[in-house]
Amino acid sequence: GQTLTYAELDIRTNRLAHRFIAEGIRPGDCVAVLLQRSPETITTYLALLKAGAVHVPLDSRYPAQRITHILHETNTRLVITDTASHGDLPALDINVLLADTLHPETGDEAPDITIHPDAAAYVMYTSGSTGTPKGVITTHRNITGLALDPRFDPTAHQRVLHHSPTAFDASTYEIWTPLLNGHTTVIAPPGNLDLTTLHHTITHHHITALWLTSSLFNLITEQTPHTLNHIHHLWTGGEAVNATTVQHTHTHNPNTTVIDGYGPTETTTFATHHPTPNPYTGPTTVPIGQPMANTHTYILDPHLQPTPPGVPGELYIAGTGLARGYLNQPALTA
Repeated sequence: GQTLTYAELDIRTNRLAHRFIAEGIRPGDCVAVLLQRSPETITTYLALLKAGAVHVPLDSRYPAQRITHILHETNTRLVITDTASHGDLPALDINVLLADTLHPETGDEAPDITIHPDAAAYVMYTSGSTGTPKGVITTHRNITGLALDPRFDPTAHQRVLHHSPTAFDASTYEIWTPLLNGHTTVIAPPGNLDLTTLHHTITHHHITALWLTSSLFNLITEQTPHTLNHIHHLWTGGEAVNATTVQHTHTHNPNTTVIDGYGPTETTTFATHHPTPNPYTGPTTVPIGQPMANTHTYILDPHLQPTPPGVPGELYIAGTGLARGYLNQPALTA
């Protein structure tokens, strides 16, 4: 229900950044954020970056114990939430601000703060599927490296949908790829999205590019394939991408390019990509493809030697997307 120009976004975030600084936030301080999807989500993150702070995205689905662990490990100085999400937080002895009640009126100019490209921009936690969740430190350079990758065709990315939870790294693509290229981020309604709401949002707001997890991609293709009629670039992944789903999409949406995007949190959303040819005649599981720009991938054996084609090994990734490391875990980072 709202539209912000770049000028309005700039002024709002500058004012908010000065408010955060007045709350005692200094460059390098961690600030946790738990917000519903809204314009305040974007203004909060951008204001924290302008203040030099490190934002720590939380998810309302996290157990209270996990939120407490994250706040303690990051030494969080401030929590920013909204009225709808406040009840999802455990009892805290940390200062809490409600973003939907903050309306600072002064400080139109950006804070006079110099931020190094390799300074931390956010700490995002892994799923914990292989043990205790780890905080991945992602830098300003990592984010801009992703957003300015020429693989994101500018014509296709005029209007990008932001619907992923901000604690999921696909949101980095959804927010910063359009905004750092002068395009439009369209924010989906808050809460869980059913197929009807997703269809209405995508078609009504003329979305041209979006990210879908493989499972959601499968579901939309099976039940509402017309949702994707006007999508130019559809990035998908998170799990293996099914060839049948890609073929089904090409049948119903011949002008949609489907790209398998692969990358762990530690490499800032995408490390490799595979634009699927139309018609698709490849293997049952779509390949993860070739490296993104300024990225190198290697398949190595246990002695760190390259394996011949067809011989299994481990995937090693290097380049501009490689995060600074794991928070407070130098051995694991090394």
